[in-house]
Amino acid sequence: MREKTLEEYLNCPFHLAMNTLEGKWKFAILYVLLDKGTLRYKELERAIPDISTRMLVKELKHLEAKGVVNRKAYATVPPTVEYSLSTIGKSLKPVIDSISDWGKMYAKAVG
Repeated sequence: MREKTLEEYLNCPFHLAMNTLEGKWKFAILYVLLDKGTLRYKELERAIPDISTRMLVKELKHLEAKGVVNRKAYATVPPTVEYSLSTIGKSLKPVIDSISDWGKMYAKAVG
């Protein structure tokens, strides 16, 4: 099955957003970067319990390709890489805050 093109997704903004943010780990990555700001790879990995190295790399590459996350590599030994949210990524703050608020409300309702 082929992936839809950006032009095809532009007809439905909801599907465009879901394609960009789908998956178990993307919101966790966004939440940590919103909360802590720019982080090195290992700091980000430690901040997200249970995520595998392979999955973190995959999700960061996807978010970077979609323009949500910035990646900055430094020419050091060993290599240093930092991740931060782009302007588009920072614009997700109200969405992340709303999801967090809903989670608090849900926890009270079921707990």
